[in-house]
Amino acid sequence: QLKLVESGGALVQRGGSLRLSCVASGFTLDNYAIGWFRQAPGKEREAISCLNVDSDTKYRDSVKGRFTIFRDNAKNTAYLQMNSLKFGDTGTYFCAVRMLIGVPPLPDMCFDEGWWHYWGQGTQVTVSA
Repeated sequence: QLKLVESGGALVQRGGSLRLSCVASGFTLDNYAIGWFRQAPGKEREAISCLNVDSDTKYRDSVKGRFTIFRDNAKNTAYLQMNSLKFGDTGTYFCAVRMLIGVPPLPDMCFDEGWWHYWGQGTQVTVSA
């Protein structure tokens, strides 16, 4: 059984920082791409960032320079470091993975939720004034 469990979401003030974790079990992350998505109430789920096996990354424009996606394969954990948080960052954050054969370049399709194979349950991030 494979499983992804997100944690680290919290209520934070505008301008603050959070680090979200995504712990994988039942498989090893080292040959999987990782994605982070978020969904605000009443809105569609949107991609935040994708991380390739070779550490190549993609970010949506609204988080570039503020968010960083990375992994620690020894801990079988993926992370999303979020700095300079804004009101628009509020939402439920999800991690997702997709197994890759070799290390192909990340396609733009990684921003499409249908590209991913497995999802965690989500963790809530709320940004207040």
